[in-house]
Amino acid sequence: MPSASPSPAWGGTEAEAAALLGWLTDPEAPRLCLVTGAPGSGKTALLGWLAAYGPRSGRSRRRTPRVLVPLAGQSALGAAWTIADRLGVVARSPGDLVHALATSEPRPAGGAVLLLADLHAAAEPAALTRLIAELAGVGRIRLVVEARSDTPAPAVLRAERRIAVVDLDGGPESADGARAEPAPPLPDLSDPAAVCAADPLLVTTAYVTGAALAGVPGTLDGPEPSARPGEGAVDEHGGLRTAWMRAGQSLCREQAPSDRALVLLAALGDGADPRLRPALADLAEAAPWRVRWARHRGDLTPPWPGPVTVLGAAGGPLEGTLLVGDPTGTVRLLHEADASPAGRLAHTVPGRITALAPAPDGTVLLLDDRGRLHAVRGTAPRPPYLERLTEAVSATLARHPGTALAAIAGSVVVGDRLGSVHAFGLTGLHQSAAHSGRVTAVAAVESEAPFVCSGGADGSVRLWTPGSTARPEPLAERSSPVVSLHATETPHGPLVAAAWADGLVELHRPEGGPTLSFRPGPPVRAVAVTGAGSLLVGTDESLVCLAPRS
Repeated sequence: MPSASPSPAWGGTEAEAAALLGWLTDPEAPRLCLVTGAPGSGKTALLGWLAAYGPRSGRSRRRTPRVLVPLAGQSALGAAWTIADRLGVVARSPGDLVHALATSEPRPAGGAVLLLADLHAAAEPAALTRLIAELAGVGRIRLVVEARSDTPAPAVLRAERRIAVVDLDGGPESADGARAEPAPPLPDLSDPAAVCAADPLLVTTAYVTGAALAGVPGTLDGPEPSARPGEGAVDEHGGLRTAWMRAGQSLCREQAPSDRALVLLAALGDGADPRLRPALADLAEAAPWRVRWARHRGDLTPPWPGPVTVLGAAGGPLEGTLLVGDPTGTVRLLHEADASPAGRLAHTVPGRITALAPAPDGTVLLLDDRGRLHAVRGTAPRPPYLERLTEAVSATLARHPGTALAAIAGSVVVGDRLGSVHAFGLTGLHQSAAHSGRVTAVAAVESEAPFVCSGGADGSVRLWTPGSTARPEPLAERSSPVVSLHATETPHGPLVAAAWADGLVELHRPEGGPTLSFRPGPPVRAVAVTGAGSLLVGTDESLVCLAPRS
């Protein structure tokens, strides 16, 4: 048995450490353990010890991940973003966090232990106490919460649900009885440089609670009121607060100020103070991307195209056109240069569209939510052999529904729920058992050596040339399902864009070169790559176009 003796730096007792470890290993114990006591009783130090404690070296037993999140000075929103990021999910609000953890599959298998320190010192202790009570109902996680016994949180948590308690009331200990550090100064919330360089959780709390610097004008003080409700007003700091709230989970990650400026610039609405955009662009000069354009809910010039569920970048007769599908099944056409409207795709597919694939001849293939194929013909007549190929694939999917779709000249590629990828071509059918579990996305590239890439619920992105064996090593792999995938040939070689359920987007060069990444903040629904090499990222309320700097 490993020793339960506390670290000498803690100064507590072995009984308290053993009680906490006993709760942690008891499958019948409540999901929430409250560590309470008087100021200076060693509560914070006990959580720090538990975060570092593990079996003796040489033991192979796997330890459940433990995530320590300090709550001092935090808002409920900032804490939700921090917890979501640490647990590999995306959440726009505390409610989203609870839903995401309750519905997502933990990877790797197993749960996690959240160690939440200093609840009594939070900026919004009551809201955080409610969030903690809801998180305790999620089966995949356990929570250890530190709160002083002379604050309301212990009584509220006891009233909400069954909990375990480790009470450290006793003589003061130096570990958490030292004089508290003074709060860091609040940054100027209207100054993009100050906001990007400051502690992001402090900025979040200030924006949430409406804190402001008394008597200190903002760098961008006094903008004209915006016609857009909620932007341009004094408390919106010229639109900077709106952008921060839109991209918050990404902004609260550890990163350089230039990367934070890039995310903020990509999240900035068209009603923001016009001085913010060039200021953020200058701050983002060192970031690996530049923002070509961004369209957000509420934008008017040009208008926001609506929530994104599927994306496509067309070639052939539709060269320079983007296809953007929404949750209602409508597919809008946009000009790639600036996302201005270019009409709608004339189709009669009922229900939701889960994938679309523009073919080189101008035909657009659609996959509905039942896994069946539909074809929307373009203006040019199709060769008879392509008609026969599409009809054959459609007949196959009527019997065996597909889960993902792509198309190149003379081939239609389909993924299925069992992890296989099927390439239907003029020379026959080729198949690859690429994934463990459902195939969530496929893409095909027409190049000197055509290839297929596929993404799955197993988190991997794999490359395969039909007719040959799939590459044994994945192009990319994460502990989160792939949600979208797109690939195309560009003047600089093929590019592959992939998005995962944890909010990360990556741009890969299969022939070699650096991988670029981007996190917009909200959950990513779809990605695409244009023929010029730009990256498109679609969410429920934004469509962003980024270009690599090199």
